[in-house]
Amino acid sequence: MRKSKFHIFHILSFIAVSVSYSCSNNSNSIKMKGSDTEVNLAVNLAEKFTKLDPNFSIAISGGGSGLGITSLMNGQADIANSSRPLSDEEVQQFKEKNIEVKTVVFAEDATAFIVHKDLPIDSIDVESLAKIMDGQVTNWSEISDVTLPINIYGRQSSSGTHSFVKKKLKIEFTNTAKEMTGNAQIIEGVKADKTGIGYVGAGYVGHDPTASQGIKILKIKDSKNAVAVSPLDQAAINNGIYFFQRPLYQFILAESWDKVRPFINFERSPAGRLLIEDHGYYILENQKNEI
Repeated sequence: MRKSKFHIFHILSFIAVSVSYSCSNNSNSIKMKGSDTEVNLAVNLAEKFTKLDPNFSIAISGGGSGLGITSLMNGQADIANSSRPLSDEEVQQFKEKNIEVKTVVFAEDATAFIVHKDLPIDSIDVESLAKIMDGQVTNWSEISDVTLPINIYGRQSSSGTHSFVKKKLKIEFTNTAKEMTGNAQIIEGVKADKTGIGYVGAGYVGHDPTASQGIKILKIKDSKNAVAVSPLDQAAINNGIYFFQRPLYQFILAESWDKVRPFINFERSPAGRLLIEDHGYYILENQKNEI
């Protein structure tokens, strides 16, 4: 993927009182948990970083944005990867626990909607998508030339992507939607189901050609655009016109900030930025060289 015109990381600090947490004790050991959207990228960034500085060890696991934030709150992680911002309730919980958190916005992501490769549709409008996801439309015959029941492959409620899609479509998901634990499960479900539709991180399918075999990535049409837009269209993302695009976050314990800083600086380096873009994500503007 060619280099994005955006070049920014920004840091937000909130909640003024800090405490010591167990994750802060080992100055060369970092625990990172959270978003499945970010997990593949996080693993590759950590691998490259620890090759440059073998004194560091970084343990990474997914499980969803909500799990990462909860782990941060309970002192079981130094970094929570999240594909959504903190909720008002979570901000209040951090305050009540006297935990100071810093926020890094390190990339822009797009959520892709996928169907089986043989399903005869290439695009879908937001209104029809909302009706499918909330259960009003249950057969492909209502929007295409085939008569097949629709099977939905989605994420569990702790997922930031689940929350993001729900908020963007202004719906509640139908209870018939299958709840999967991550991008890979959703893709495999849709590959095996000619009636299936699911949503995954565009970076996940854009980075790995084998992941996109057997599926089709739909273009999305909304009321603001004359044509349907692909989540893999970098120009569209750069211009902010793809309907399902969003920032990606890393929430970091303030007590862990000094030891995490070298890793964050690596993310911001030319090598880190290239790796982020190679995974199908986009870098934001006004990035500083060092925190």
